[in-house]
Amino acid sequence: MTTPTTTAGQPLRDRLAHLRDDDAGMSTAEYAIGTIAAAAFGALLYTVITGDSIIGALTAIVQRALTSTF
Repeated sequence: MTTPTTTAGQPLRDRLAHLRDDDAGMSTAEYAIGTIAAAAFGALLYTVITGDSIIGALTAIVQRALTSTF
């Protein structure tokens, strides 16, 4: 009796063992840390964007664009 193989010729038993033991991907704790980091980064960006210097610079750019002649 022959051992079943995958399309790559690897024994199916070895492939299934690899899939069972594979640790790829994030766990729940890693998702939580990633979510907290993303929220903190978003809060930091919001703080920077809503600062007076950024609003003043964006206002100046828009006013310059609206008053330019072609």
